[in-house]
Amino acid sequence: MDDSARLMTVLRPVRAGNAFEETVERLLQAIKLGVVAPGEKLPPERELAARLGISRVTLREAIRALQDSGYLDVRRGRYGGAFVTYTPPRPGTGSLRRMVAEMGGDDLDDALTFRLAVECGAAQVLAATPLTAEQRQVLLRRLSDLEQATLEDYRRLDTAFHLSIAELTGSTLLATTCADARSRVSDLLNAIPMLQVNIDHAAAQHQAIVDAVLAGDPDAARRAVCEHLEGTAALLRGFLA
Repeated sequence: MDDSARLMTVLRPVRAGNAFEETVERLLQAIKLGVVAPGEKLPPERELAARLGISRVTLREAIRALQDSGYLDVRRGRYGGAFVTYTPPRPGTGSLRRMVAEMGGDDLDDALTFRLAVECGAAQVLAATPLTAEQRQVLLRRLSDLEQATLEDYRRLDTAFHLSIAELTGSTLLATTCADARSRVSDLLNAIPMLQVNIDHAAAQHQAIVDAVLAGDPDAARRAVCEHLEGTAALLRGFLA
């Protein structure tokens, strides 16, 4: 599953009733999840409008709104396009507390529970699925990319690794749901200070997830994801205490 396929998962068709608002939401999800990385540009206007199922007028309005908000830089000319300018805010407990206060404690618990359910389920399904050599290589490549990530790229590649598990199941609904679940906590995760001990611990957990999936052990895969996500939730709550 390459970045183009992941983009198709996130940038799914919008409903006609709230086309502008949902287009902004879809584009923001792709930007904040790092599916389109800082400095990269969105797909061509014609392709993007067709993928979202909207008019090019609506797409331009949404892009203009995101440009005005500082998420995109629209450049004209032969090498132009809508380039991502958004970078996640610098980690800090103050910003984390502010975001949690805005969403509410109950909503935080709900978002963490939602993510736990769908990501554990995705890993269990994938581990029970006979994988092709290509699928195995994709999973191993996502893990390798994450292990070699710089601190600046870590969150984006961590997202790519987690979403690839759902994408490799072949279920569009499951991949879409996992992307939604990640989006609900993305800003919170970005607000956690990057701790090398935690990164090292996460690396061992990521390896355990991949080992269980490649071994075809659904229960072990579910347990490995559950342990990993519970650790992330504990870290969030720790910085909020």
